[in-house]
Amino acid sequence: MELDALKAALVASPENVPLLVMVAKACAEEFELEEAKLHWERVLALDPNHTEALIGVAQLLDLDGKTSEAILRLEVLCARDAGVAEAWLLRAKLALKEGDAHDAREFYEAAQALDMGCRDEDLLERIVKAGGTSASGGEKKKRLVMTGDGHYVEKVDEGEEDETEGMDAVAARELGVEFSKKGGVKFADVGGMEEVKENIRMKIIFPLQKPELFKAYGKKAGGGVLMYGPPGCGKTLLAKATAGEIESNFLSVGLHQILDMYIGQSEQKLHQIFELARKYAPTVLFFDEVDALAADRRDMRQSGSRGLINQLLAEMDGANGSNEGVLILGATNAPWHLDSAFLRPGRFDRLLFVPPPDAEARKEVARIHAREKPIVNLDEEALAKKTDGFSGADIRAVFDQAVESTLEEAMKKGKVVPVTGKTLAKTAKQVKPSTHKWFESAKNYALYANQSGFYDEVLEFMGIKK
Repeated sequence: MELDALKAALVASPENVPLLVMVAKACAEEFELEEAKLHWERVLALDPNHTEALIGVAQLLDLDGKTSEAILRLEVLCARDAGVAEAWLLRAKLALKEGDAHDAREFYEAAQALDMGCRDEDLLERIVKAGGTSASGGEKKKRLVMTGDGHYVEKVDEGEEDETEGMDAVAARELGVEFSKKGGVKFADVGGMEEVKENIRMKIIFPLQKPELFKAYGKKAGGGVLMYGPPGCGKTLLAKATAGEIESNFLSVGLHQILDMYIGQSEQKLHQIFELARKYAPTVLFFDEVDALAADRRDMRQSGSRGLINQLLAEMDGANGSNEGVLILGATNAPWHLDSAFLRPGRFDRLLFVPPPDAEARKEVARIHAREKPIVNLDEEALAKKTDGFSGADIRAVFDQAVESTLEEAMKKGKVVPVTGKTLAKTAKQVKPSTHKWFESAKNYALYANQSGFYDEVLEFMGIKK
């Protein structure tokens, strides 16, 4: 075993700092936490300012439930040398764990400023969901600058406005919609799904990147694209990545953010959202679960929602302002429930099928869910094979159930018990993919209500010839 060999080498060279670091890391990976801590402390005894050891001790303290002490140690480290990206990233994780989303966002962006390789979109998404939509709040922006001796210090920017305010952050918050600044998530952050990405490039990205070419043919960049497919397959993440690829602002809108109990207020909110997108074009305006907002009007003859649907149609047509540079993306699990008016040219005239993640994407999803969990012997390749047809949400369920079953054992023993690859493989057999039910419904519509050919991609994916 590699760890045994390292320990044997350490006996012969007990004050070898690089070797001590290797042994401490190997012990932590095998969840021999007490021994890992002893080796990190030995490193610090030999080199009190050893950055990697200081971060290693903080990680172990957090695992041992001493998160406050871990945070304190990291604060001391960052005060001494603000140029350690890993320390800022760990501070972001711990701040989020303690419920401070704004500090978490500030620390995350500090790590990004130092090293773009520290990008962790899963962490960023959790920070944003917890309320960390910008690091600075109403304060002046802090940035890291290098001093003459090669160290980093924090400096308050007196000049330009924080870039996170490029989209009118105040207006977006008042409307209750999620916004992201330019250049956030990119396709490189979305594992696999190359065919879907290529479709998005051809249907969405290239027209927006080369608007002059479109103008030569009498067409405008922008318009509407509807993404559909089983739930939990990454439609929202793809929408964010699309915005990142074209360096545009991103606005995410849900039905609950538009509906208002007073007559006419919902329509006004919708208009304000479109005006915000137009003002800061290029903008990707993303409507999640759009079938709830754009349902068939024949099903709601007496409903007040008819007015809201008509307002959405008018906004998409540009009747209330130019939509040039505004890409309207919709995501739905049930495109057949949309009012047919939304599928006409100039509205959602381009449909994009987002299938369950392919093998490469499933491996990436597995890596994401394995982060910050005590998992050993993870065989991503084998797990990807066992989760064929699973959505991203289904794979998450595999990890959640495996962790829960292992946690029971850990509580009985009173110590951390690692989740093994074997446990994950066993759990994968017990979880039933949620996509099967969706394909059962989609198959009927694709076969018998598909005169326009909208759902041919579903039949092709299922291997059915019409």
